[in-house]
Amino acid sequence: MQSDAIKTGPSRAPARAMLRATGLDDAAIARPLIAVVHTWSDVSPCNLTLRDLAQHARAGILAAGGTPIEFNTIAITDGIAMGSSGMRASLASREVIADSIELAVSGHCLDGVVVLVGCDKTIPAAAMALARLDLPSAVLYGGTIMPGQCRGKKLTVQDVFEAVGAHAAGTLDDAGLAEVERAACPGAGACGGQFTANTMAMVLTFLGLSPMRLNDIPALHGDKGAAAFACGQLVMQRLRAQGPTPSQILTRDAFRNAARAVSATAGSTNAALHLLAIAHEAGVAFTLEDFEDAARTPVIADLKPGGRYTAAEMFEMGGTALVAHELRAAGLLLDGATVTGRTLFEELDAVPATTAAQDCVFPVSAPIKPRGGYSIVYGDLAPEGAIVKLAGHGRDHFEGPARVFDSEDAAFAAVQARRIHAGDVVVIRFEGPAGGPGMREMLAVTAALVGQGLGNDIALVTDGRFSGATHGFMVGHVSPEAAHGGPIARLRDGDRVRIDVATRRIDVLADLSTRDPARIAPRVTGGALAKYALQVGSASTGAVTTPTTLRGRSAFSESAPAPRHQQREGVADSLNAL
Repeated sequence: MQSDAIKTGPSRAPARAMLRATGLDDAAIARPLIAVVHTWSDVSPCNLTLRDLAQHARAGILAAGGTPIEFNTIAITDGIAMGSSGMRASLASREVIADSIELAVSGHCLDGVVVLVGCDKTIPAAAMALARLDLPSAVLYGGTIMPGQCRGKKLTVQDVFEAVGAHAAGTLDDAGLAEVERAACPGAGACGGQFTANTMAMVLTFLGLSPMRLNDIPALHGDKGAAAFACGQLVMQRLRAQGPTPSQILTRDAFRNAARAVSATAGSTNAALHLLAIAHEAGVAFTLEDFEDAARTPVIADLKPGGRYTAAEMFEMGGTALVAHELRAAGLLLDGATVTGRTLFEELDAVPATTAAQDCVFPVSAPIKPRGGYSIVYGDLAPEGAIVKLAGHGRDHFEGPARVFDSEDAAFAAVQARRIHAGDVVVIRFEGPAGGPGMREMLAVTAALVGQGLGNDIALVTDGRFSGATHGFMVGHVSPEAAHGGPIARLRDGDRVRIDVATRRIDVLADLSTRDPARIAPRVTGGALAKYALQVGSASTGAVTTPTTLRGRSAFSESAPAPRHQQREGVADSLNAL
């Protein structure tokens, strides 16, 4: 066992003495030491149940013959930080969470990992850390929130952001805004539509890092504790079986499956950023252009923000397995290893058949939309690429005059002052990974535009990001970003911008080469965000801060060891003896 490095032999007596002080006895120390890492916080509903779920995961590890070792790490809640300077911390937190999981587990030489996650960045961060560690492991999503109810309408937090826009437009009074605010989030769980958290929870299932169906269970559902218990047992099973571990699970085919699932559910464009980052950590060749291939997958799930249903409602109808079944039937899903020890197709075959009527997921042959909810474009404004969000408006072409803003705050003020008009192309720059810093999401702006009735009549272009709750004609992740001298920094008010999804182009009808790029003073000059701004790479490659990772080991390993599953010869015999 890897943990023998801290607990076996006379020289490890000091370490054992400290372990005893935590309440462990000889038997507990001798067993495999399994990390239970969670992102519990009581600042938001997204992570509120994770400390309790950790107790179930611990019980599963104990029942299977292991010793749980619990850690907590941070979470930044986008729904609270959105529209504020705090949103700059969100994407940067992904790297901090991944780093802290890696350091806590490797620093104590632990034998396996269960990670419990909640809001947006905690989910890809867990996958990034597990790719580095390559230990027997599993991730469990804490679960979605239930829909709110207001005057017979189902609500998510998206409706609150849009209500802010309606309030600014004068179509919703103070009492109406307060009514929506109080009804939208009825309890624990992450935001309820196919926004970033639910999109990434689904991605973990299609990647093979989470067991089929367990991430679908809502946060307050009675079965969620049993799911955490099962994950604890599962990691012990993978330890005894000597795999599969993430290096065997995270293949190029697995990433293709995940990207197609995002397209099929019109999921968050943030999934592209996060899948690129996970692939980077796993040492898998997967690029932004691979998402264009995936985007040919039709939209078959009728989910918010563009559709009718929340994630909790899709769970009641059959959940992620419904999407997987339809993709496999159409030949759009590839088989591969999963954390359960069974292949993805074996997992699907084990899902109990249901005869219940459902109108959330459709066959690929009769889709809601013939292509996915995003497209990758290049051109004068984005030589390295950008992502167009297509779900919810049905357009594939837009041309209009640029309204250029050097921050989200300036754009939001213009929207609230009703200075944005139908036909405008709103450009928000210096909000990229380095320039923001932190690549803030533009939900406050986009939701306010929707609330004012302009959602289908303007386009928005930014080197920042969009929330999964955003819908409308939106182009994000423009690369290179303005802070790195990208062409978006040379735009001026009134320049005509043309976006054409059919030709996959985003161009400016002006000669940008004769202009100097705009510049702004750094927004932060010290602390974590300043360090992040210096380290972070382009959004077109996942906005990562680590060096190129060699397959099967941490980027910071001093030497290149054999893959973990080859190092554990004889571990099964040792475990069985316990």
